[in-house]
Amino acid sequence: MSKICYILQKTIGVVPRSVFHPHISSINKTCYEQFHTNVTHHAVKKTTTAAGGVLGLGKGKKKLGKLGAMEKKELPVETDPEKLVNYVCGSNIYITGEDVKLKEDSEYPDWLWSLHTGKPPSIEELDPNTKQYWLRVRAAGMRRNNRLRSMRKF
Repeated sequence: MSKICYILQKTIGVVPRSVFHPHISSINKTCYEQFHTNVTHHAVKKTTTAAGGVLGLGKGKKKLGKLGAMEKKELPVETDPEKLVNYVCGSNIYITGEDVKLKEDSEYPDWLWSLHTGKPPSIEELDPNTKQYWLRVRAAGMRRNNRLRSMRKF
């Protein structure tokens, strides 16, 4: 019994051709004719330009399609000063609805106003007992090693 006939038998009650039931013989005949044909199907050979013959690797030519180069979309910029002051412009991602309206400053938590929004502090200004300090030292060391490695002759 083929897998297809087995699946059909389990799901909709189609019995394989070897079992004869007069009331469902037409269904079995249809199933047999659809899935048990003498037609052979050939696989399509995929070619690649990649090194080593691995599909998807390497640099192949990219086709632009019928349109050629794509034009950039110009997104609308809000210029209404009333809306810029009272709403968070661009917060509504849906077609319908409107942007989030800003609340009074007293309705927001106090820690929001003490957040650092400027340039990050230099390594010398950070405390060596903090995790942030050591993450920055590690990143600086990796940048230095990568720079030195790129200057090697071979």
